Amino acid sequence: MTYGSPKTLAEVPRYLKNVYGGRDADAENIREFQRRYKLIGGSPLIKITKDQASAVEKELNKNSRDGLVFKTAAGMRFSRPFIDDVVAKLAHDVDEIIGIIMSPQYSPIIMKGYLEELKVAVTKVKQKKLKLKIATDWHKEQYFIEALAQRVKQALKKFPKKARDSVPVLFSAHSMPKRVIDKEPGYIDDLKETASLVAKKVGLPKKRWMFCYQSAGHTPEEWLKPDFADVMPELQKKGQKYILIAPVQFLSDHLEILYDVGIGAREQAEKHGITFARTESLNTSPLFIHALTSIVQKEAAK
Repeated sequence: MTYGSPKTLAEVPRYLKNVYGGRDADAENIREFQRRYKLIGGSPLIKITKDQASAVEKELNKNSRDGLVFKTAAGMRFSRPFIDDVVAKLAHDVDEIIGIIMSPQYSPIIMKGYLEELKVAVTKVKQKKLKLKIATDWHKEQYFIEALAQRVKQALKKFPKKARDSVPVLFSAHSMPKRVIDKEPGYIDDLKETASLVAKKVGLPKKRWMFCYQSAGHTPEEWLKPDFADVMPELQKKGQKYILIAPVQFLSDHLEILYDVGIGAREQAEKHGITFARTESLNTSPLFIHALTSIVQKEAAK
């Protein structure tokens, strides 16, 4: 399960209305999101999530024991295919639902919408009583950490040989309103722990990496800092010529990767004379698919 995205620019107003809990987005906000989606050629999030689901199904059934047969599907919170519709379709073929929120770091406050929608969808199924299990926090999952570390190593190899052993790595995550995190500081601790585990796996000394935020919302309230835009001038002052951004929360290409990092962060870096690169998204990385498969197997065994 993940956020979803509009399939066309014309769908942006409806999508934002869903995100905003039924409130219409203002015209300026709609135009800005349409501009961003147009620049990246639309979001591939839904297609990639479906591809991830298919890859997980294939690996699960290949390694299945005791006659278990797995069927996977991708459900979205704010766009089609909605979680409710996906569960209704799956119910014809399965006896048990295992839900995975495509966010490794779990927050009961931020993620509760997924749990509620999945539980409601399951209770709507009348032809049978489905068992329901939901994987919540998996920010330290072994193969997930290895998959991220692999992406960092691959990205560092693309820098000039004389520079790659000193390139700073910025591990990033989606910024949140400070009021939300004040109620649940453990969520940020988990994000930072993921970054620390990946850095350790890569072999980065502490002076070479830091944790920062990205994609702050379009509201006047206080959002978590530092944003990577705040970090760029500081790196310039230190004489840094290169930078690698490595998101530790996002699991596929979508707006926050392709626009916020690929365009926004790149512009900030180049503005300060810094050569920019980002890690390739996990998408259907074999290691990442193995991580998701492992999560399902652990839930199925409970």
